[in-house]
Amino acid sequence: MNAGKGSVGVIGLGIMGGAIARNLAGAGWRVIGYDIDAAKCKELAAAGVTIARDAGAVTAAAATILTSLPKPSALDLTVAAIVEAGVPRRIVVELSTFALEDKARAESLLRAAGHVLLDCPLSGTGAQAKTRDLVIYASGDSQSINALAPLFGDFARATHDLGAFGNGSRMKYVANLLVAIYNVASAEAMVLGMKAGLEPARVFELVRSGAGNSRVFELRGPMMAENRYDGDNVTMRISTWQKDMAVIGAFAQSVGAPTPLFSATEAIYNAAMSTGHGGHDTAAVCAVLEAMAGIRR
Repeated sequence: MNAGKGSVGVIGLGIMGGAIARNLAGAGWRVIGYDIDAAKCKELAAAGVTIARDAGAVTAAAATILTSLPKPSALDLTVAAIVEAGVPRRIVVELSTFALEDKARAESLLRAAGHVLLDCPLSGTGAQAKTRDLVIYASGDSQSINALAPLFGDFARATHDLGAFGNGSRMKYVANLLVAIYNVASAEAMVLGMKAGLEPARVFELVRSGAGNSRVFELRGPMMAENRYDGDNVTMRISTWQKDMAVIGAFAQSVGAPTPLFSATEAIYNAAMSTGHGGHDTAAVCAVLEAMAGIRR
C-alpha cells in the first residue's frame, strides 16, 4: 500500500477515474476509491487502490477528493454524501464534464458545509489518461489549485488555472466542440480513402504524417483503420459522449454562438447510438459513414 505522498480519494473508477487512480497509486499516493460498480472496485483493488464502502467513507479518509462521474445525478448523490459525512474542510476536485448549473449547485452545497469545490474538467481520452497525457482546465480557488500541483502532476501533463469557478468547464466545452468535429472529420476522410480504393492503414499512416493530422486522428484513426471499437480500445463511449454533446450544444445556444459544424456532427453520433454502437468508442462514427457509403468490411 502506497502512502508516501499522502492520501487522496477518488470517487468514480470508470475509464478516466480508474486510470487516474492507478497512476496516483503507482506514483506513491495512498488512494481510497469508490464506485457503485463492484467489478471496477475489484479491478482497482488489484492495482493497489484501497476500496471504501461508500462515498462517505472516502470523504472520512481523505482531505482531497477527486470525482469522475458519469452524470449529474451521480454528482448530486456524491455531494450529499460528502456533506453528510460531517468532516472538516475537504477540497473536492470535480473532473467531469457537466452543465455549469450542475457544478454551481454542487459548489454552493459544499461551500455551505465548509468545503471547497474546484471545477477541473480534463482534456484527453481514456487512452491518454493511462499515460498521464491529460490537461487539467482548473478553475475556482487559486490557492487550492496551487496547493494541489504535486497531485495533479502525478496524473496529468499540464494544469491551467483559468480563474473563476466555471471557467474550466467553459474551456472544456470549447475543446470538446473541436473533438466532436475532428472525430467525424477523421471518419469522413477514412471512408473517402476506402471508397477511393486505398488501404485504411495506409490512409492513417499518411494522414498522420501530413498537414491534415490532429491528436484526435492519431487516437481514433487506428480504431477506424482496424474497424474495431470495443474492448480495450474504448476511450470514450458514444453513450457517454452524447451527454457531453448535449451540454456543449445547450451552452453554445445560451451564449448565442453559432456552431454549424458541431451541429452537423450530431446526426452522425445519433445514428451511431441507434445502430448499436452506444457502448463503443466514439471512433465508431466511421462505421456509420461506411454503412452510408455502402462499404462492407
